[in-house]
Amino acid sequence: MNSIDVENLHFTYPESKEIIKGINLSVKKGEFLSLVGQNGSGKTTLAKHFNGLLRPSKGKVFILGEDAKNSSIAELSRKVGHLFQNPENQIFEETVFAEIAFGPRNLNLPEEEIEARVDKVLKTTRLAKYRDTHPLSLSGGEKQRLALASVVVMEPQILVLDEPTTGLDLLSIMGILEIVKELHKKNVTVILITHDMGLVSELSERVVVMGNGQIIGDGTPKEIFADDDLLERASLEPPQIMKFSKILGLKPEVKVDALYKRIVETL
Repeated sequence: MNSIDVENLHFTYPESKEIIKGINLSVKKGEFLSLVGQNGSGKTTLAKHFNGLLRPSKGKVFILGEDAKNSSIAELSRKVGHLFQNPENQIFEETVFAEIAFGPRNLNLPEEEIEARVDKVLKTTRLAKYRDTHPLSLSGGEKQRLALASVVVMEPQILVLDEPTTGLDLLSIMGILEIVKELHKKNVTVILITHDMGLVSELSERVVVMGNGQIIGDGTPKEIFADDDLLERASLEPPQIMKFSKILGLKPEVKVDALYKRIVETL
């Protein structure tokens, strides 16, 4: 069973042109997929169908084998966690603990389980010392970790990350990615929406390229970034590591460890 199956998906906003134009896509369970393309290509619109924030104008979306139209947003949130680009849009409680506990409480879980889940996630996201702090007093990176903690505490099987590192410093980015990598190791399906091709090349197993509401490319990072015609059509730049490997006169690589190994082999 796949995590996500999209069949002939079309979507049009009211009084607007068609945004999604007949997309077919399957995402395997435990897969790490990056969704890339220009602004306006339909990436975020597509992803919002995975948790019911948008419903198809035509076509179907299946989440873990079940037609999403038969589930409410609340029901889908148990399966699909969605981290939005601006964490402040997801923060509304008075303390960090209450913010993280909000979702589990809506599931009517026993208070003991809520406490255990929140404490575990506080440690994982390195936010334990801020347990009783007002969320809006946190730094940008801490707010992003809090927003991620509020998603992770629901123990979703699918995680959608929409530009999770935008505006963050390097240390904050590394903290977010560490958490995401650990979740992926536990067979959580990860869908990353980003303009950072370095992240795409280093983390992804598969890259789906969107353009004008359609899928125009689908393959491994190495396949996608080696396709100059596709990159031009999608207005994408290959990651710096690929450019660097070419400068060195080596076969293009998209991952740091692979390039390092190839350099060592030439010495």
